[in-house]
Amino acid sequence: MWIKLSLLLIFFAVMVGIGLYCRRHATDVTGFVLGGRSVGPWLTAFAYGTSYFSAVVFVGYAGQFGWRFGIASTWAGLGNAFLGSLLAWVVLGRRTRIMTQHLDSATMPEFFGRRFESKPLKLTASVIIFLFLIPYTASLYNGLSRLFAMAFDIDYAVCVVVMAVLTGVYVIAGGYMATAINDFIQGIIMIFGIIAVIAAVLGSQGGLQAALDGLARVSDPTVSDTPGIFASFFGPDLLSLAGVVVLTSLGTWGLPQMVQKFYAIKSEDAITQGTIISTVFALIVAGGCYFLGGFGRLFSTPEEVAANGYDSIIPTILSGLPTLLIAVVVILVLSASMSTLSSLVLASSSTLTLDFIKGTMIKDMSEKQQVRWMRALVVVFIAISVVLAIVQYRSNLTFIAQLMGVSWGALAGSFLAPFLYGLYWKRTTKTACVCSFLFSTVVMLANIFVGSSFPAPLQSPINAGAFCMLAGLVIVPVVSLLTPPPAPERVEAIFSCYQRTVTVAVTDSIGPRNALENPGKTR
Repeated sequence: MWIKLSLLLIFFAVMVGIGLYCRRHATDVTGFVLGGRSVGPWLTAFAYGTSYFSAVVFVGYAGQFGWRFGIASTWAGLGNAFLGSLLAWVVLGRRTRIMTQHLDSATMPEFFGRRFESKPLKLTASVIIFLFLIPYTASLYNGLSRLFAMAFDIDYAVCVVVMAVLTGVYVIAGGYMATAINDFIQGIIMIFGIIAVIAAVLGSQGGLQAALDGLARVSDPTVSDTPGIFASFFGPDLLSLAGVVVLTSLGTWGLPQMVQKFYAIKSEDAITQGTIISTVFALIVAGGCYFLGGFGRLFSTPEEVAANGYDSIIPTILSGLPTLLIAVVVILVLSASMSTLSSLVLASSSTLTLDFIKGTMIKDMSEKQQVRWMRALVVVFIAISVVLAIVQYRSNLTFIAQLMGVSWGALAGSFLAPFLYGLYWKRTTKTACVCSFLFSTVVMLANIFVGSSFPAPLQSPINAGAFCMLAGLVIVPVVSLLTPPPAPERVEAIFSCYQRTVTVAVTDSIGPRNALENPGKTR
């Protein structure tokens, strides 16, 4: 026990110390929210990855989908790496950084408001973010509590409060820069931790080959009659697995706390480097988590899962590990959860302050007032999510994957298509954005309250969320073509930021003298 507690105390001391050290970077709005837009590729890539993967993935998703799909759940990790990380950086990274700087927007609602010249659109996006980030935050506490209960036998409420308070301290003190530096340290822990855990778990089964052989001998007639289906990389239900891949991979494209990382990165060269780093990180962490979850049926029985839920699978796998490795696992999941939580509370507090309170409730706010409001709202957001997490746990309302499915489905379903088309397509209209917002929020709210009346594949919040994201990609262009186009001069002024960037880049590469002699090269 003293080993576990010592590691925890060291971890907490480092996190809080970094928060206090970074106070000088958080004196104004840009510094508090975006780290002064000067964050390098390593910090940005690790901040992206650690915000992506949390206790929800490690405990909730890896356990549930590993049980349902066996070793085929590894596809979700590969999708997270190549679709959720690599392609997201390639498609969104450069354009997001350039246009948000051009529009001087620090949050996603502010981007919508200035890109489409609509204050109501900005306010609506702000409300959606604040409301649907809360259940996501509650799911983080839920996953972490399972491991703390296994390792320390500590009451759930105590785990939640301690984690919330410590995260709040370093976010309030140091803002985005403290979050980014802590994310880097936490990411290193996650990489080495997941490798060590997989090696230990497979070693306990006699190695990879023996573990796969044991998994091939497992049968579950309620899932499939095919022999060895859980050891197959195609699994028992490809359609449902595809829905998981879409939700957990494509969803990052529309999540405000993820996209915001591109706002803060310092240069285009940093984006290129960050793309590689982020993809490798996701391959190791996400691929490892889902791969580990695929062996869940070697450690739990259907009766145990029916009694304790999917969220008990990963803790059961880990319960037989040596004490030191259990301590590492606790730090691993704590790292993942606190990094994600810090991103969520920072995104929510900054959005509510800059996009809702400023200019609407309080007309004139100085930089210092805005930073004070954001710090105060960090406390409010954490308090609400803590209460919700404890109520959810005591009432046994739902489990981790469903909470995250509702949150991701509403947020990414609302914002993915409007944000993507807003970056690339001049014809995108404000009305199309409104339709996307309404469609996804209505569908996901309906799924919570009357989900049983949905078609069978969409009764799951995960599948419903994936459906909302894909539907938005159709709704936005169709509605845009059916509604009056935006003012051409306004759109051209917005998209001129890309042309100016190309001009500067080419001019720098051929030299100012050659640029004057060869003007065609600089256009």
